[in-house]
Amino acid sequence: MQPGQGASVPDGHCHGMAKPLSLRGVHAENADRRRLPRKSWRGKAQRARPWARAARAGPPSPVGTILRILVLNPNTSPEMTELVLRVLAPLTPADVELVPATGRFGARYISSRSAGAIAGHAALDAFAEHGAGCDAVYLACFGDPGLMALKEVAEIPVIGMAEAACRQAALQGGRFSIVTGGERWGPILTEFTAALGLDGRLAAVETVAPTGGDIAADPDGSIALLADACRRTVERDGAQAVILGGAGLAGLAARVEPHVGVPVICSVQAGFAAVLDAARNPPRKPLQGDLALPAAVPTIGLSAGLARLLGQR
Repeated sequence: MQPGQGASVPDGHCHGMAKPLSLRGVHAENADRRRLPRKSWRGKAQRARPWARAARAGPPSPVGTILRILVLNPNTSPEMTELVLRVLAPLTPADVELVPATGRFGARYISSRSAGAIAGHAALDAFAEHGAGCDAVYLACFGDPGLMALKEVAEIPVIGMAEAACRQAALQGGRFSIVTGGERWGPILTEFTAALGLDGRLAAVETVAPTGGDIAADPDGSIALLADACRRTVERDGAQAVILGGAGLAGLAARVEPHVGVPVICSVQAGFAAVLDAARNPPRKPLQGDLALPAAVPTIGLSAGLARLLGQR
């Protein structure tokens, strides 16, 4: 278990809060992990779909044990956190509890390098505040601000939305493209995929002018725009799969795919499938290297929780 508390997220993609906005299924801070499942953000029956089967992969937890997953949105928009939870609810097994956290400070929606840098701090802050007692962290923000820092300080698995979606797309064979909202994301995501070692598999990053926040506010009016962007990169760049990237685009892949002709991957669902697998089959925390726990360091000006997380080893 991670001794720290919960991660935070900058505006627009996720938001860290001490009390979620009328979100049921969240245990109190010191709740017993072996409590029987409650209704709310626990698993529910659903129609069999490929992404649903992927999300449920892995053996169930021991009887009576609840796996708690911190769903960390570093945007400061609670509406974005609620959107992600609505999409994940029907995919959540009965032995899994979702613990939402929204960024406490930062941009309402992350759409630039500067907002992303602040979001990385917010993600660490939210983890320090809300991560205690959780079994895994889902950084539910495309672009994964603060991902490697979270992997460093956490003793539980940390999965990034963009990281998981890109790896899933690469496993399908051929090259993939990313379609996302916000025109500044092109260079940022190109650099991100290169850092994952997948630059040779990336066909293109196709951006549309509306941000993810704009798309989330008008999903029905965005389907044609997103489908056009997907078809464009398939025809121009030879993409054999397309990722719809961003929390604001959660749940839209299934509506866009019939208009495209190649698989369209929902980044929110891809990330959730990966974090469920990691929670059930946690990798060993490195004892050496850059992802081992860092040495304790004195700090100034941080939240009490984050100062404790960085100052205790």
